[in-house]
Amino acid sequence: MTTATIERIETRLVDLPTIRPHKLSVATMYGQTLMLVKVFCSDGVVGMGEGTTIAGMAYGPESPESMKLAIDAYLAPAVIGRDATRVQALMAHVGKLVKLNHFAKSALETALLDAQGKRHGMAVSELLGGRRRERLPVAWTLASGDTAKDIAEAERMLDARRHRIFKLKIGAKDIRQDIGHVAQIKRALGERGSVRVDVNMAWSETQAAWAIPALADAGCELVEQPVASAAALARLMRRFPVALMADEILQGPESAFDIAQCHGADVFAIKIEQSGGVFAAQRVAAVADAAGIELYGGTMLEGAFSTVASAHLFSTFANLQWGTELFGPLLITEEILTRPLDYSDFELTVPDGPGLGIELDEAVIKRFTREGLIKVTRAAR
Repeated sequence: MTTATIERIETRLVDLPTIRPHKLSVATMYGQTLMLVKVFCSDGVVGMGEGTTIAGMAYGPESPESMKLAIDAYLAPAVIGRDATRVQALMAHVGKLVKLNHFAKSALETALLDAQGKRHGMAVSELLGGRRRERLPVAWTLASGDTAKDIAEAERMLDARRHRIFKLKIGAKDIRQDIGHVAQIKRALGERGSVRVDVNMAWSETQAAWAIPALADAGCELVEQPVASAAALARLMRRFPVALMADEILQGPESAFDIAQCHGADVFAIKIEQSGGVFAAQRVAAVADAAGIELYGGTMLEGAFSTVASAHLFSTFANLQWGTELFGPLLITEEILTRPLDYSDFELTVPDGPGLGIELDEAVIKRFTREGLIKVTRAAR
């Protein structure tokens, strides 16, 4: 097979409006910024990737702006002129030159996989070993901060048969107020919808030990990252009749092993960006399976490209006990694809075209792109 090399890389920042404010314990989002990356190869194939985070740098050490800078200044010069068809070898090379920067690396790796799939006429899921399922259950996050609004929103989702699993963002208010909020929503939904909560590390261990039994009594089935440390989460394990899920502390395969070793979670929230890319997330899932930890397909509220890359990966998992949360594109008001994703009957259909199987609507995206498109066309000396 003829080798295809990387000729140039383009990045852009795209600021998109959301359907409503999205309140977390760490910040409130009023829009979403996508960092889009295009990889142009010598055989004419173009791959697309995406980097996105939650609420800028309030969530973690990377932002769309920092991802763009990392790719423009470091990752792109490291890969220009190299073989685009050896994705894992290329990302290993990048890993030696650039430490951490998981989100930026994930965006570049996604673009390379998209190009490789197009090159061979194969979906990314087939490059990852082959999908086991065509559709994925998708949870919806209720995060308006208003109980009545959240109940009304959940009712609309049920009526439209779009979501029947609901995650509530809590942790920013008084604990008793948060528990009352969860209880009211669960009472309103009854058996028609399941309820989970995400605390985003807002509680101390003492607060969590007090609140989790009350959440279980309210009908909550899963508590995501109630505390900030792996040690505290491990101490909370097996004390309550509700599953505990690791998220923010799960930063790739090494951290996954550490958490598994200390029996620190019932469930892992697998996120391709937080893990450092699709292949790293695949390794996180392998650690979980080996340790008997259940899996949930997480999100960074990504746009279509990282959402679909995640969907391709999650479709290959032997176990996906807690479904997914791949609703990011539905939070954005604008349709940025030439053909929208299929969200129906409470699930997302995994695209089956070559690569990611989706195409950017350039006319739409142009209206929301910040000034200053960067092109890197030569390798570093």
